[in-house]
Amino acid sequence: MPTRTDDLVEIQQLLARYAVTITQQDIDGLVKVFTPDGTYSAFGETYSLDRFPVLVDAAPKGLFMTATPVIELNGDTATGTQPLCFIDHASHDMRIGYYSDTYQRTDDGWRLKTRAMTFIRRSGAHDSGRPHAIGRPPA
Repeated sequence: MPTRTDDLVEIQQLLARYAVTITQQDIDGLVKVFTPDGTYSAFGETYSLDRFPVLVDAAPKGLFMTATPVIELNGDTATGTQPLCFIDHASHDMRIGYYSDTYQRTDDGWRLKTRAMTFIRRSGAHDSGRPHAIGRPPA
């Protein structure tokens, strides 16, 4: 039987895989960190896994730096919040914010069920992004 510490470490490794695979544009690896019905929300839209190749292709390229998440375990489910700093590879411009997540224990281990991005603007506002951002595919 896994301990609380085992679960926390496994979820942290799952989130590390998310950051590394998206940074390396490894779509297959990225999809594997989600449950089959997993979703990603940003820019006023919610995307299913089948939309990930187009979504990642349209996104700026660069480094996804994530911090240690705060995780609340509840049996075979959990919720969490993870800070993010994205650095564009060409301009070194940054985007900062945080992910709000839900996790599910599966036969293959912990997986992301939902991940929603909140951006922190220079004004101090926290929002999910501009709906229908240029270059962003519809959900």
